[in-house]
Amino acid sequence: MPTAAVSAADLDLLRRFDTPTVCNVIELFDLHPRTYGYMDRRIQACYPKLTPMVGFAATATFRAADSPKAGCAYSGLVEQVEAFAQGLRPPIVVFQDIDNPPVAATFGEVMCTTYKAFGAAGLITSGAGRDLDQVEALQFPCFCDGVICAHGYCYFPQINVPVHVGGMTIHPGDLLHGDRNGVTRIPVDIASAVAHACEEYMAAEAVVLNYLKSERIDPKGYGRARNECRERIEALARRLKR
Repeated sequence: MPTAAVSAADLDLLRRFDTPTVCNVIELFDLHPRTYGYMDRRIQACYPKLTPMVGFAATATFRAADSPKAGCAYSGLVEQVEAFAQGLRPPIVVFQDIDNPPVAATFGEVMCTTYKAFGAAGLITSGAGRDLDQVEALQFPCFCDGVICAHGYCYFPQINVPVHVGGMTIHPGDLLHGDRNGVTRIPVDIASAVAHACEEYMAAEAVVLNYLKSERIDPKGYGRARNECRERIEALARRLKR
Protein backbone atom coordinates (compact mmCIF):
# COMPACT_ATOMS: atom_id res chain seq x y z
CA MET A 1 0.00 0.00 0.00
CA PRO A 2 1.25 3.53 -0.66
CA THR A 3 2.10 5.52 2.43
CA ALA A 4 1.24 8.96 1.03
CA ALA A 5 -2.30 10.14 1.72
CA VAL A 6 -4.59 11.88 -0.73
CA SER A 7 -7.15 14.14 0.89
CA ALA A 8 -10.85 13.80 0.26
CA ALA A 9 -10.79 17.35 -1.15
CA ASP A 10 -8.13 16.39 -3.69
CA LEU A 11 -10.08 13.28 -4.71
CA ASP A 12 -13.18 15.44 -5.21
CA LEU A 13 -11.14 17.87 -7.29
CA LEU A 14 -9.83 15.06 -9.50
CA ARG A 15 -13.41 13.99 -10.21
CA ARG A 16 -14.05 17.37 -11.84
CA PHE A 17 -11.66 16.68 -14.70
CA ASP A 18 -11.66 14.15 -17.52
CA THR A 19 -9.04 11.44 -17.74
CA PRO A 20 -7.22 12.89 -20.80
CA THR A 21 -6.64 16.15 -18.90
CA VAL A 22 -5.29 14.20 -15.94
CA CYS A 23 -2.97 12.29 -18.31
CA ASN A 24 -1.77 15.57 -19.85
CA VAL A 25 -0.84 16.97 -16.44
CA ILE A 26 0.91 13.78 -15.34
CA GLU A 27 3.09 14.01 -18.47
CA LEU A 28 4.43 17.39 -17.28
CA PHE A 29 6.29 15.68 -14.42
CA ASP A 30 8.38 13.53 -16.83
CA LEU A 31 8.26 10.60 -14.41
CA HIS A 32 8.04 7.96 -17.14
CA PRO A 33 7.58 7.62 -20.93
CA ARG A 34 4.35 9.06 -22.31
CA THR A 35 3.25 5.62 -23.49
CA TYR A 36 3.22 4.26 -19.92
CA GLY A 37 0.79 4.47 -17.01
CA TYR A 38 -2.62 4.00 -18.61
CA MET A 39 -4.73 1.05 -19.75
CA ASP A 40 -4.92 0.11 -23.41
CA ARG A 41 -7.95 0.05 -25.71
CA ARG A 42 -9.16 -3.33 -24.50
CA ILE A 43 -10.52 -1.68 -21.35
CA GLN A 44 -13.69 0.18 -22.34
CA ALA A 45 -16.21 2.14 -20.27
CA CYS A 46 -19.54 0.35 -20.05
CA TYR A 47 -21.32 3.60 -19.19
CA PRO A 48 -19.60 6.47 -21.00
CA LYS A 49 -21.95 9.18 -19.70
CA LEU A 50 -21.02 8.69 -16.03
CA THR A 51 -18.78 11.21 -14.32
CA PRO A 52 -15.09 10.32 -13.79
CA MET A 53 -14.29 7.46 -11.43
CA VAL A 54 -11.54 8.07 -8.85
CA GLY A 55 -10.33 5.68 -6.17
CA PHE A 56 -7.75 3.17 -4.98
CA ALA A 57 -7.27 -0.28 -6.48
CA ALA A 58 -8.66 -3.26 -4.55
CA THR A 59 -7.29 -6.05 -6.69
CA ALA A 60 -8.22 -9.68 -7.29
CA THR A 61 -7.84 -12.46 -9.81
CA PHE A 62 -10.90 -14.05 -11.38
CA ARG A 63 -11.58 -17.48 -12.80
CA ALA A 64 -14.75 -19.09 -14.20
CA ALA A 65 -13.61 -21.97 -16.42
CA ASP A 66 -13.79 -24.61 -13.68
CA SER A 67 -15.32 -24.89 -10.23
CA PRO A 68 -13.29 -23.86 -7.15
CA LYS A 69 -11.74 -26.62 -5.05
CA ALA A 70 -13.70 -25.35 -2.07
CA GLY A 71 -16.59 -22.96 -1.65
CA CYS A 72 -19.20 -21.95 -4.18
CA ALA A 73 -19.75 -19.51 -7.01
CA TYR A 74 -18.53 -16.02 -6.10
CA SER A 75 -16.15 -17.60 -3.60
CA GLY A 76 -14.06 -14.79 -2.13
CA LEU A 77 -16.67 -12.03 -2.38
CA VAL A 78 -17.23 -11.73 1.37
CA GLU A 79 -13.48 -11.71 2.04
CA GLN A 80 -13.05 -9.08 -0.63
CA VAL A 81 -15.54 -6.59 0.82
CA GLU A 82 -14.15 -7.26 4.30
CA ALA A 83 -10.75 -6.21 2.98
CA PHE A 84 -12.13 -2.84 1.89
CA ALA A 85 -11.87 -1.74 5.50
CA GLN A 86 -8.10 -2.28 5.51
CA GLY A 87 -7.48 -0.47 2.22
CA LEU A 88 -7.54 3.12 1.05
CA ARG A 89 -10.95 4.55 0.29
CA PRO A 90 -12.86 4.67 -1.88
CA PRO A 91 -11.86 1.32 -3.40
CA ILE A 92 -12.04 0.53 -7.10
CA VAL A 93 -12.35 -3.23 -7.68
CA VAL A 94 -9.79 -4.36 -10.27
CA PHE A 95 -9.95 -7.91 -11.62
CA GLN A 96 -7.54 -9.84 -13.77
CA ASP A 97 -9.44 -12.60 -15.57
CA ILE A 98 -6.93 -15.46 -15.69
CA ASP A 99 -8.99 -17.58 -18.08
CA ASN A 100 -7.63 -17.31 -21.60
CA PRO A 101 -9.86 -16.45 -23.30
CA PRO A 102 -12.47 -15.33 -20.76
CA VAL A 103 -15.35 -17.81 -20.60
CA ALA A 104 -17.86 -15.96 -18.41
CA ALA A 105 -18.75 -12.53 -17.03
CA THR A 106 -16.70 -11.14 -14.16
CA PHE A 107 -19.46 -8.89 -12.88
CA GLY A 108 -23.23 -8.52 -12.88
CA GLU A 109 -26.02 -6.88 -10.91
CA VAL A 110 -25.47 -8.71 -7.60
CA MET A 111 -21.72 -8.10 -7.47
CA CYS A 112 -21.95 -4.43 -8.43
CA THR A 113 -24.78 -3.81 -5.97
CA THR A 114 -22.61 -5.42 -3.29
CA TYR A 115 -19.55 -3.34 -4.14
CA LYS A 116 -21.48 -0.08 -4.27
CA ALA A 117 -23.18 -0.82 -0.93
CA PHE A 118 -19.73 -1.33 0.65
CA GLY A 119 -18.40 1.96 -0.71
CA ALA A 120 -16.64 1.04 -3.95
CA ALA A 121 -16.30 3.78 -6.57
CA GLY A 122 -16.29 1.42 -9.57
CA LEU A 123 -15.00 -1.78 -11.14
CA ILE A 124 -12.45 -2.68 -13.82
CA THR A 125 -11.88 -6.12 -15.29
CA SER A 126 -9.71 -7.53 -18.05
CA GLY A 127 -12.63 -9.90 -18.66
CA ALA A 128 -16.31 -9.42 -19.46
CA GLY A 129 -19.46 -8.09 -17.83
CA ARG A 130 -23.20 -8.80 -17.94
CA ASP A 131 -26.49 -7.44 -16.54
CA LEU A 132 -25.56 -4.18 -18.22
CA ASP A 133 -29.03 -2.60 -17.95
CA GLN A 134 -29.36 -3.43 -14.26
CA VAL A 135 -25.86 -2.19 -13.42
CA GLU A 136 -26.44 1.00 -15.41
CA ALA A 137 -29.37 1.76 -13.12
CA LEU A 138 -26.94 1.65 -10.18
CA GLN A 139 -24.86 4.48 -11.68
CA PHE A 140 -21.81 2.34 -10.89
CA PRO A 141 -18.86 2.86 -13.26
CA CYS A 142 -17.61 -0.36 -14.88
CA PHE A 143 -14.85 -0.99 -17.39
CA CYS A 144 -14.33 -4.28 -19.21
CA ASP A 145 -13.24 -6.06 -22.40
CA GLY A 146 -16.62 -7.24 -23.64
CA VAL A 147 -19.88 -8.87 -22.63
CA ILE A 148 -20.73 -12.51 -21.82
CA CYS A 149 -24.22 -13.56 -20.75
CA ALA A 150 -23.34 -16.21 -18.09
CA HIS A 151 -21.18 -16.32 -14.95
CA GLY A 152 -19.73 -19.83 -15.23
CA TYR A 153 -17.98 -21.13 -12.10
CA CYS A 154 -16.79 -17.69 -11.05
CA TYR A 155 -14.51 -17.33 -8.05
CA PHE A 156 -11.54 -15.22 -6.93
CA PRO A 157 -8.36 -17.27 -6.46
CA GLN A 158 -6.46 -14.32 -4.90
CA ILE A 159 -7.30 -10.91 -3.52
CA ASN A 160 -5.01 -7.93 -2.85
CA VAL A 161 -2.27 -9.09 -5.21
CA PRO A 162 -0.68 -7.35 -8.21
CA VAL A 163 -2.80 -7.89 -11.33
CA HIS A 164 -2.26 -7.28 -15.04
CA VAL A 165 -5.12 -5.41 -16.69
CA GLY A 166 -5.18 -3.51 -19.97
CA GLY A 167 -1.44 -3.77 -20.44
CA MET A 168 -0.68 -2.46 -16.95
CA THR A 169 0.39 -4.02 -13.68
CA ILE A 170 -1.91 -2.66 -10.98
CA HIS A 171 -0.93 -2.95 -7.33
CA PRO A 172 -3.30 -2.78 -4.37
CA GLY A 173 -3.71 0.86 -3.40
CA ASP A 174 -2.83 2.38 -6.78
CA LEU A 175 -4.78 5.59 -7.39
CA LEU A 176 -6.88 5.27 -10.56
CA HIS A 177 -8.85 7.76 -12.64
CA GLY A 178 -11.24 6.59 -15.35
CA ASP A 179 -13.94 7.89 -17.66
CA ARG A 180 -15.25 7.23 -21.19
CA ASN A 181 -11.73 7.85 -22.52
CA GLY A 182 -10.06 5.08 -20.49
CA VAL A 183 -8.26 4.52 -17.20
CA THR A 184 -4.98 5.97 -15.95
CA ARG A 185 -2.91 5.63 -12.79
CA ILE A 186 -1.97 8.75 -10.83
CA PRO A 187 1.24 8.43 -8.77
CA VAL A 188 0.05 9.08 -5.24
CA ASP A 189 2.90 11.41 -4.33
CA ILE A 190 1.93 13.88 -7.07
CA ALA A 191 -1.85 13.39 -6.87
CA SER A 192 -2.54 16.66 -5.06
CA ALA A 193 -0.38 18.64 -7.48
CA VAL A 194 -2.10 16.99 -10.45
CA ALA A 195 -5.54 17.80 -9.06
CA HIS A 196 -4.68 21.47 -8.59
CA ALA A 197 -2.94 21.85 -11.97
CA CYS A 198 -5.72 20.52 -14.19
CA GLU A 199 -7.69 23.76 -14.30
CA GLU A 200 -4.61 25.77 -15.29
CA TYR A 201 -3.77 23.25 -18.02
CA MET A 202 -7.29 23.55 -19.41
CA ALA A 203 -7.03 27.34 -19.33
CA ALA A 204 -3.87 27.13 -21.44
CA GLU A 205 -5.61 24.93 -23.99
CA ALA A 206 -8.55 27.34 -24.01
CA VAL A 207 -6.32 30.02 -25.53
CA VAL A 208 -6.23 28.00 -28.77
CA LEU A 209 -9.82 26.82 -28.58
CA ASN A 210 -11.18 30.32 -27.96
CA TYR A 211 -9.15 31.72 -30.84
CA LEU A 212 -10.56 29.10 -33.20
CA LYS A 213 -14.08 30.06 -32.11
CA SER A 214 -13.53 33.75 -32.80
CA GLU A 215 -15.08 35.47 -35.83
CA ARG A 216 -11.86 36.09 -37.74
CA ILE A 217 -8.99 33.62 -37.75
CA ASP A 218 -5.85 33.22 -39.84
CA PRO A 219 -2.75 31.01 -39.69
CA LYS A 220 -0.58 33.70 -38.05
CA GLY A 221 -3.10 34.34 -35.32
CA TYR A 222 -3.48 30.61 -34.84
CA GLY A 223 0.29 30.30 -34.49
CA ARG A 224 0.35 33.05 -31.84
CA ALA A 225 -2.39 31.31 -29.90
CA ARG A 226 -0.54 28.02 -30.06
CA ASN A 227 2.67 29.68 -28.86
CA GLU A 228 0.88 31.26 -25.91
CA CYS A 229 -0.68 27.91 -25.04
CA ARG A 230 2.71 26.18 -25.20
CA GLU A 231 4.38 28.87 -23.08
CA ARG A 232 1.70 28.58 -20.40
CA ILE A 233 2.02 24.80 -20.28
CA GLU A 234 5.81 24.98 -20.14
CA ALA A 235 5.62 27.45 -17.25
CA LEU A 236 3.20 25.15 -15.46
CA ALA A 237 5.55 22.19 -15.99
CA ARG A 238 8.48 24.12 -14.51
CA ARG A 239 6.50 24.95 -11.38
CA LEU A 240 5.28 21.38 -10.98
CA LYS A 241 8.79 19.96 -11.26
CA ARG A 242 10.00 22.27 -8.52
